[in-house]
Amino acid sequence: MAGAAAGTVVLAACGGDSGTSGSSQNTGSAAAAPSGTTVAALNDVPLGQAKSVTVDGKPAILARPTETTAACFSAVCPHQGATVAPEGDAIKCPLHGSQFDTLTGALEKGPADTGLTPIPVKVEGQNVVTA
Repeated sequence: MAGAAAGTVVLAACGGDSGTSGSSQNTGSAAAAPSGTTVAALNDVPLGQAKSVTVDGKPAILARPTETTAACFSAVCPHQGATVAPEGDAIKCPLHGSQFDTLTGALEKGPADTGLTPIPVKVEGQNVVTA
């Protein structure tokens, strides 16, 4: 579900191509969705919030940090593999209470010891698609 890149993917950060970028913070591996697969319409995610989506048949979280950017990460908790979901101001694991930042997937509270695995995405027109 995640691409080969490790870290939180936040579009339009770090300069370069206005469509994609990222940083290195966590690791994980899973099959990447085909490039250009539509994840959701950008406007389906309220500004500053996140929602549960499916990418290539697997659970994911799609966040909208700014009006024109999106971030996506696996909804599989790195602790024991439960499906996490946005809940209030965090993404929470129902099994043991791990919490992750809603907009970046970064670990906020364990027992998980790493953040959520990023899924590279970009905004094309009004849609968020896999990169």
